[in-house]
Amino acid sequence: MNILNETEQNQGYRLLFDGQTLNGWAATTHPEGWLAHNGMIICKGGTNGYLYTIDQFEDFILQLEYRTEPGVNSGIFFRWTDLEDPVNTGLEMQIWDTFDQKEMAKNSSGALYDLVAPSSNAVRRAGEWNEVMIKCDRNLIELTLNGTMVVEADIDQWSVAGKNPDGTDNKFIYAWRDRPRRGHIGLQDHGGYAEFRNIKLCLLDSITQ
Repeated sequence: MNILNETEQNQGYRLLFDGQTLNGWAATTHPEGWLAHNGMIICKGGTNGYLYTIDQFEDFILQLEYRTEPGVNSGIFFRWTDLEDPVNTGLEMQIWDTFDQKEMAKNSSGALYDLVAPSSNAVRRAGEWNEVMIKCDRNLIELTLNGTMVVEADIDQWSVAGKNPDGTDNKFIYAWRDRPRRGHIGLQDHGGYAEFRNIKLCLLDSITQ
């Protein structure tokens, strides 16, 4: 766990979590709610808040694994710019225990939260590890859950604050087209227990074809 294979090294991946410490990370509030243990970042739950990378990234591929207890809601934030306002200044890949959900919604696991529902239900049962890949390439966002690409979005289409391209409402106070594309990676404590591991990232301009 928390190692790079030769291919990943050649592609320019870096570990965002060393498997032993929270070096390179900080908490917005309640740092006691997070710890590094047994090769995992553990969100104890119950305190609410966020853990975020001190470094910021723009165009990248992020990979990680997570698992949660039943019923837990969490999220992976990216391109997050204002540490005091993660919801409005960070895009979020939803984490939620929606294994039994029949119809996908914009808050189902794998969604680009409140913007795009996942194309299918790819989340595993609570307690099982899920594999995530998030790709940000300029205005293009791809979210992959357990090997299935569940979201493809052109963020430039969100040109009006509080509105989706189809005219429906969303909760955001900014137009995503106009937002900065360089920001923090974040993990959300939404009151439930979650574990994260094998967190790695490469910048797109560093990938060797």
